[in-house]
Amino acid sequence: MIHDPSSLGRRLGAMLYEGLVVFAILLATFLFPQVILSGFGFNPGGKLLWLHVFLVLGIYFVWCWLHGGQTLPMKTWKLRVVDQSGMPLRPLQAILRYMAAWPSIVLFGIGIVWALFDRDGLFLHDRIAGTRIDREATSAPLDPPDQRDRRQEK
Repeated sequence: MIHDPSSLGRRLGAMLYEGLVVFAILLATFLFPQVILSGFGFNPGGKLLWLHVFLVLGIYFVWCWLHGGQTLPMKTWKLRVVDQSGMPLRPLQAILRYMAAWPSIVLFGIGIVWALFDRDGLFLHDRIAGTRIDREATSAPLDPPDQRDRRQEK
């Protein structure tokens, strides 16, 4: 694994892809059951619906981080969540990361912008949980090569 704090573009690309996966998960585990339950006259209130979303996504993210350190988009982008020493996350660490990610993202992405100013390039929820996102050694850096070097080779 390579700790590469400059890979903000790679992490944001994985987050964009993660949005599609989260949409599919919520469609299957939230929307369909709610449509069926409303057909039987059960209409839960707003707080219960948010709790449902929070728990479904929590199970998805925490399970993925504890079983390999990667969600499907993280595998695609060759990223892995590890603790600060490069070891797999502990269960409480994964739960803390998930819970800290909610305000980090929902509050206008302040935890994402944090990475621009953090000395190690970490998101705020990674800083809070003591985690980091590493790039797999087999992946190429996302940054394009310097254009001047290419012109000099020709």
